[in-house]
Amino acid sequence: MKITKAYDGELVTTKNGVKAQRIYSMPDGQVIHLTFEPGARLDTHTTAVDVFFYILEGRAWIEVGEEREAADKDCIVESPKGIPHALENFSSEEILRVMVVKTPRP
Repeated sequence: MKITKAYDGELVTTKNGVKAQRIYSMPDGQVIHLTFEPGARLDTHTTAVDVFFYILEGRAWIEVGEEREAADKDCIVESPKGIPHALENFSSEEILRVMVVKTPRP
């Protein structure tokens, strides 16, 4: 058995106030823990695999394709492969924590 805490994951990147930590990576999927500083944004990009975002803490603006919606704690948002998506911390005071699940691993 292997137990990994979200904050103990391998640091992948820290950019524009967004910290990314890989906490699971196997051929069948990948899990990334994102921590957004207040007002931080993960710019629009695409992935070659399906992705879903699980909001752990805070409130996010999430863009998938032409849609932009607010999502808060305990929401799951799906983003199909090849569709542009972006995330932004809704708050100017609180952090946002998001679990990103990619299937299969890109």
